[in-house]
Amino acid sequence: MPTLVGICIGSAFFVFTLAAVTCYCYRRKTLQVAHKLCFIFKKNVQEKPVVLRKPTALKTPSSGPRGFKKSSSPTNQNTLPFDKPSSNSQNVDRGNTDSLKNHSSSSHECKHLIPKCHIKNENENHCSHVKKEKERKEREKKIIDEKDSKLGKLHFRLKYAPEKHSLLVTIVQCTQLPPKDLNRGTSDPYVKLLLLPDKQHKVKTRVLRKTLHPKYDEEFTFYGITPNQLEATTLHFVVLSFDRYSRDDIIGEVIYSFQNTDFEDLEKEITLTKEIAPRTLNLRSHGRGELQVSLCYQPAARRLTVVVLKARNLPKVNVTGISDPYVKLYLLYKNQRIAKKKTHVKKRTVNPVFNESFVFNVPNDGLECIGLEFFVLDWDCVTKNEVVGRLVLGSRVGGAAQHHWHEVSNSPRRQIAEWHKLRE
Repeated sequence: MPTLVGICIGSAFFVFTLAAVTCYCYRRKTLQVAHKLCFIFKKNVQEKPVVLRKPTALKTPSSGPRGFKKSSSPTNQNTLPFDKPSSNSQNVDRGNTDSLKNHSSSSHECKHLIPKCHIKNENENHCSHVKKEKERKEREKKIIDEKDSKLGKLHFRLKYAPEKHSLLVTIVQCTQLPPKDLNRGTSDPYVKLLLLPDKQHKVKTRVLRKTLHPKYDEEFTFYGITPNQLEATTLHFVVLSFDRYSRDDIIGEVIYSFQNTDFEDLEKEITLTKEIAPRTLNLRSHGRGELQVSLCYQPAARRLTVVVLKARNLPKVNVTGISDPYVKLYLLYKNQRIAKKKTHVKKRTVNPVFNESFVFNVPNDGLECIGLEFFVLDWDCVTKNEVVGRLVLGSRVGGAAQHHWHEVSNSPRRQIAEWHKLRE
């Protein structure tokens, strides 16, 4: 029984203590919130701009007919101490304690106004600082972009032996190459070399892994080059980065012509360093040329005969001013490629004549659901073949291509040929 009473007393004491602590915490929290609200309210009141009222002249019995004193403003604040005093202020009772209070109040008001000017100046200075910092960052970014746009340099040596009709090319190294593997910040570079315009001599260096400054020191000798041929020869270096899972990435190229070379120095050996330039095609300004094709549809046999006749005014893609074009064509069924053909390569010409015929089987839907896609490409034995232009023929392409297609569909068993401009 005493044990039960003790437990009850202890429980009651614990409950009472818990209630007291809870009440104390709640009251303290309420006081903190009230204090915070009061602080915010005071801060907002102090930050409000001070509105000054022009003092009103009041006549007082003690100062006579010309005696005036300044009335206090509704906010219990008076004019600023640096305001020009009026002539009537000389008649104000100097011993009046209210004037001292008003002066003190105006001084307090001045203290609030002056920091406003400082705050404005500080904001202007801050904005100016932010603007200068932004301009500095833009300049740094521009410098970095210009640095990244550079593709590095190629170092090589040349030596010619006229008695052997041999040209010795030593690829020494590459420096400051851009990374093609962005995750690791490196590349797997190698160099391909081709002698233009014949494109008969082509070599390449070994691949050096994970480096932006590969050192090769590899020598390549080309025989059967006479001095007259050497003057018309151009060295075409292409710097690439090896990729195990897809086509190798092209870093850039270097073109070197022997036209202005001193052959006396060349017989001894010359060392050269050239900037690596981006490999780009300037096709927009010169146009992409035209392609002439002939079509014949045979409904009974469900066959479409396509004859690639010729092309004209193709752009000069190669650095020597010539191209090696060929045509690749696809049969489209509901915008899906279901068959492909290609012509032979025509060497060193921008006006090739192909005259090659291809036959495609047409589905039961007829010509309404199919189309043809042509690609004119420039063959390159060193790098990937460049696309010169594209042409699509079908019932929903519009323009001259659609007109040609409808004419073929409405005139079965007739061979109809037309010229078409190549697009991007």
